[in-house]
Amino acid sequence: MPEHVHLMVSFKPKYAASNVVKALKGASARLFLQNHPEIKNSQFWGGHLWSHSYYMGTLGNMSKEVVEKYIQNQYSK
Repeated sequence: MPEHVHLMVSFKPKYAASNVVKALKGASARLFLQNHPEIKNSQFWGGHLWSHSYYMGTLGNMSKEVVEKYIQNQYSK
């Protein structure tokens, strides 16, 4: 979807989910803005690529395949 990103990520329970999201957003923003300095310099988003908010859910009783299908179906809407 053009206005947000869906990811399915697996990480060890010893890591806090908020820190994983922060690391993903930080690293991807640095890489993107490094490759597109015109965006950073144009005052879009106050120099930030991502919003501070995020949503995270766990698989729970769902299989990995169900979540993958859900994510794929988001692109067709």
